[in-house]
Amino acid sequence: MAIRKIRTIGDEILRKHCKPVKEITPRISELIVDMFETMYESNGVGLAASQVGILKQIVVIDVDDGNQYVLINPDIVETRGSQTGPEGCLSVPGKSGTVTRPDYVRVKAFDAFMEPFELEGEGFLARAICHECDHLNGDLYVDKVEGELEDVSLDEDEEGEVEE
Repeated sequence: MAIRKIRTIGDEILRKHCKPVKEITPRISELIVDMFETMYESNGVGLAASQVGILKQIVVIDVDDGNQYVLINPDIVETRGSQTGPEGCLSVPGKSGTVTRPDYVRVKAFDAFMEPFELEGEGFLARAICHECDHLNGDLYVDKVEGELEDVSLDEDEEGEVEE
């Protein structure tokens, strides 16, 4: 399939509301595959269709729990608790910020075959679901950051040894 260009902050498409998917077409199926490939290529854990320039309610998530999640027309129907922690976004490269999100979410959605299902997520999965669903409404995590955005840099051991 194809790696797609990720739209970055400042691109007006990121602030638009996505439209519901009515049916799975070959183009939608291809988009879902491309979204996973694009997300993995960029070392992300989630990606919304608007981030690749498509105003459809489609989200892909892989938080390294052994599952690949496809959420079409997702609707968060329950949240509980809260968690505060660092968050970043492929559309805001090189930055991170502290965001408070629910610690538990339950979402109703359709899968890649337009079969309805519910997904419950806690911790990191709950954070990813909320973050990606926000994209579908034109909201970015930077709108929720507590304090300032911070530059993300490589850890010292990732940078290599510094010669003295």
